[in-house]
Amino acid sequence: MSIDIDTFEEKSETELADMTNGERVLRFLAHNDDLAFKPAEIAEQVGVNKNSIGNVLRRLEDRELVRHKGPYWAITADEERLASFSAYFRTTSALDDRLGEEDPDEWAAHAPDEPHPNAERDEDDE
Repeated sequence: MSIDIDTFEEKSETELADMTNGERVLRFLAHNDDLAFKPAEIAEQVGVNKNSIGNVLRRLEDRELVRHKGPYWAITADEERLASFSAYFRTTSALDDRLGEEDPDEWAAHAPDEPHPNAERDEDDE
């Protein structure tokens, strides 16, 4: 699968090799922002298993990065949201490269059993 030249210039060899399925889908849809595709077409174009593509698309939709109508999917029309996600991803990737990836299980092991007192106060304010 091809990538745009900006991605080629900005990403390290490791980042290019380690692209997630979601990233592949986003890049493909962004590159084809004037079209909408059925999931099977997206899966074939980006090299994602056809049995996984539905979950990938739903996660991206939950983040409001893609949209769909009927069986067709397209990149979000919200360019600001997409740019914000891209900046966030570049930042976290750079930090992961420098400091190592975070382990969600490690975070959970150190999480308190009770919510922070401010969290309870925020709920009461609603």
